[in-house]
Amino acid sequence: MKTNNNTSLFQRDQVMESLKQSFVKLNPKIMVKNPVMFTVEISTLIMFIVTLFSATNDSQGSFAYNLLVFIILLVTLLFANFAEAIAEARGKAQADSLRKTREETPAKLNVNGQIKTVSSSQLKKGDVFECEAGDVIPADGEIIEGLASIDESAITGESAPVIREAGGDRSSVTGGTKVLSDHIKVVVTSQPGESFLDKMIALVEGASRQKTPNEIALTILLAVFTLVFLIVCITLKPFADYSNTVITIAAFCSLFVCLIPTTIGGLLSAIGIAGMDRALRANVITKSGKAVETAGDIDTLLLDKTGTITIGNRKATEFYPVAGMDKHAFIEACLMSSVSDDTPEGKSIIELGREMGVRMRTLNTEGAHMIKFTAETKCSGINLKDGTEIRKGAFDAIRRIAMEAGNKFPKDTEDIIQAISANGGTPLVVCIDKKVAGVIELQDVIKPGIEERFERLRKMGVKTVMVTGDNPLTAKYIAEKAGVDDFIAEAKPEDKMNYIKKEQAAGKLVAMMGDGTNDAPALAQANVGVAMNSGTQAAKEAGNMVDLDNDPTKLIEIVEIGKQLLMTRGTLTTFSIANDVAKYFAIIPALFMLTIPQLAPLNIMGLHSPESAILSAIIFNAIIIPILIPLALRGVTYKPIGASALLRRNLLIYGVGGLIAPFVGIKLIDLFVGLFF
Repeated sequence: MKTNNNTSLFQRDQVMESLKQSFVKLNPKIMVKNPVMFTVEISTLIMFIVTLFSATNDSQGSFAYNLLVFIILLVTLLFANFAEAIAEARGKAQADSLRKTREETPAKLNVNGQIKTVSSSQLKKGDVFECEAGDVIPADGEIIEGLASIDESAITGESAPVIREAGGDRSSVTGGTKVLSDHIKVVVTSQPGESFLDKMIALVEGASRQKTPNEIALTILLAVFTLVFLIVCITLKPFADYSNTVITIAAFCSLFVCLIPTTIGGLLSAIGIAGMDRALRANVITKSGKAVETAGDIDTLLLDKTGTITIGNRKATEFYPVAGMDKHAFIEACLMSSVSDDTPEGKSIIELGREMGVRMRTLNTEGAHMIKFTAETKCSGINLKDGTEIRKGAFDAIRRIAMEAGNKFPKDTEDIIQAISANGGTPLVVCIDKKVAGVIELQDVIKPGIEERFERLRKMGVKTVMVTGDNPLTAKYIAEKAGVDDFIAEAKPEDKMNYIKKEQAAGKLVAMMGDGTNDAPALAQANVGVAMNSGTQAAKEAGNMVDLDNDPTKLIEIVEIGKQLLMTRGTLTTFSIANDVAKYFAIIPALFMLTIPQLAPLNIMGLHSPESAILSAIIFNAIIIPILIPLALRGVTYKPIGASALLRRNLLIYGVGGLIAPFVGIKLIDLFVGLFF
């Protein structure tokens, strides 16, 4: 997405809108969804009433003091609302960018062979439309006829066009993308308002964001903490009466707000929304926050070889003529056999021949008859005008042709075929007039930098498993070259399912990456199913994430985002609870200092007065929320150093730091506040 590259946390228009929303969110109907901050709102309302009362009666303290407590509590609420609002605003900015790509576009609807132009909003599931060069694709669909070069920059942010074609796993197109060349016929796969873009917009706006199980559990825990501290504050009243200590309502409200986990309570929603937003900025669409969280705990990753680990299109790398045959003549035969082969493999043969000095224009193919590849024959080729027959195909197909004609299959050719297979390649055998002429080596091209990416996953504790239909020898070679931990060779769709179930039965969380319809069952079974955007609609529906970049190692980012989300929530909860310790030492001694002098040693910060102690504590409690907003939005930095090391580091920084920071902060604030109270 075009906005993905914008790393600024606070943009002027977003901040202004968030400030407005901070007041809108004071609505009790909204606040009640967050039990911690709802109780703060009730305390603020109580302080408002007390402030009005103190204007005519000073039994609850001076008007200025109560007004200041009320303002600080209100500011605490506004800061918490601002944290959630700024996270939502960043998501809405993403949604606005997406909405621009979803503008109404004309669609060339095919009705009984007749073309009828209608609005894209009128398209229904099952409708067939046509697109040619220059047209914007009006809706999500599957190409059923033709192929085209498509500009997907409106969705992915990548300017390089991609090829989409009927059949196979590259048939899916997304509404809002643009056709650059050729002509395609597409069947609509989504109902109005349920397109890929519509779902994306709803997710990033937060409209369809549901609290994750972890988030719900933490909300319940925080609500219990709040209830406990409410009981603590209530029980202080009889102790105060017994010791003849007067505790004002302002002191009770301040103590309560300081002791409950307001920091994490105010930032909890922002952390969840920001997690979804970070996933989107990594060009990953998640169907739920639960999927992001689960990704943070993934143990095993399954991914296809073709199109994921390898580029997908096999490439010719070498020509091997039989003994006694001129290599140049053999290359010429290979090129002529590939004239009618418009596959990427066929084109790569012609390209390799050109690199070796043989060009198609120098070959005489006039009057020749092209032989197309068929599944039955497993070969293709050409019949020249002079009667020469050249065939190119699979090892068993060409061997059958040669042996049926009474010709032997050379032993050195068999050795070459075995060597190519052992190296992870695919051998294509060429025969001239039913005599074996040599072998063309095709190799799966491994994507650059893939080994380093898998090594990083290994450091994260993620086991990588390659799934391929290749024979075990070829699979083993590719697996070793790519750096994956394990592989499943000659895999059928049910093999993927069985492997996932086996890992899950062992208590492991499994992620699956795929793009084809045959991957859909495994994507649905996996704990985290990541479908490629270039893949089929069935794959995208089955998965709970969609990778817009079609990057097989995108799980690195997904795992890191998941771990960041869990770590951020955990560390800020730790920090928030650790903060309470200092507030005990600030407020409790301040309340009883005058009537119970023996509590003076607990006033280790040496705060100026009861009023200044209370004000300093609630001021610190308020300002710590906006200070932590950038951390909540960006997330705690994750490094693949192991769970124990991460825990130690975060406990040191946010646990010990959470204990020390309030002591320092409250004392500094007290030095200023003590000048007035």
